[in-house]
Amino acid sequence: MNPVLVVHGGAIDLVDKDRTEQVRQGIVRAATVGYNILKGGGSALDAVEGAVTVLEDDPEFNAGCGSVLNINGEVEMDASIMNGKDLSAGAVSAVRCVANPIKLARLVMEKTPHCFLTDQGAAKFAAAMGIPEVPGKQLVTERNIKLLEKEKHEKDAQKLDSHKNLGTVGAVALDCKGDVAYATSTGGIVNKMAGRVGDTPCIGSGGYADNDIGAISTTGHGESIMKVNLARLALFHVEQGKTLEEAADISLGYMKSRLKGLGGVILVSKAGDWAVKWTSASMPWAAVKDGKLHCGIDLDDTCITDLP
Repeated sequence: MNPVLVVHGGAIDLVDKDRTEQVRQGIVRAATVGYNILKGGGSALDAVEGAVTVLEDDPEFNAGCGSVLNINGEVEMDASIMNGKDLSAGAVSAVRCVANPIKLARLVMEKTPHCFLTDQGAAKFAAAMGIPEVPGKQLVTERNIKLLEKEKHEKDAQKLDSHKNLGTVGAVALDCKGDVAYATSTGGIVNKMAGRVGDTPCIGSGGYADNDIGAISTTGHGESIMKVNLARLALFHVEQGKTLEEAADISLGYMKSRLKGLGGVILVSKAGDWAVKWTSASMPWAAVKDGKLHCGIDLDDTCITDLP
């Protein structure tokens, strides 16, 4: 089986022109790291964790050290990961003071009998697992402080669930053994209520992986994604015989028509096909298969090169 790795940097508004190149470089770097893990014989699970970790460590993306701020000016992060081989999964929500929530989610999957830990329970588990605590201020960027101020200033004119700042990061992979996996991580929505949890840590909404079908990671308006169970909905259409593109279009179209919710998905099938679709203005993404790197940010903006 030829390995495949696809990553996304969130369904978002148009990327600022002065940030476009940094965003593109970040998404390509994550895809390259994930694919090299696969080429080295690593598992799909290792690859998606590795790719998402790169994006959590990049302040250009809404995850890890680039996470947006809640109403109190604090970072609260969500993440989940799933192994399509045996449907094992791990998730965390409302996590603070951890550099890489995706690593903590994987530990929940592998070191506990549970699928999901939150807030203080997740924090105590992280400490027990030896994950170093990062000062909360270390995860706060100047750009996100200004973004929160702007959002609070405009609050009267725009609803909190407006189609802005829907950033998430995610990855899906197929390894040489035919196993698939997904990983998704986010800082959530700007100016969200403390304790708000979106789709990202919810298995079946923020992502899903099953060797019998494929893997998917989603991004967009979390409340809308949860209401339609977007990840599992798209894979259901794949099960029914739709192509990955058709399944993505149907599922995203349903969410948009029913709830006016915007979002995006990346998918890989058990056969090694892949697809990238979104209804938001932009979605940074990259995919690697057979040594070819595909990447883009806006519609009709795809470049294909040989992987370095």
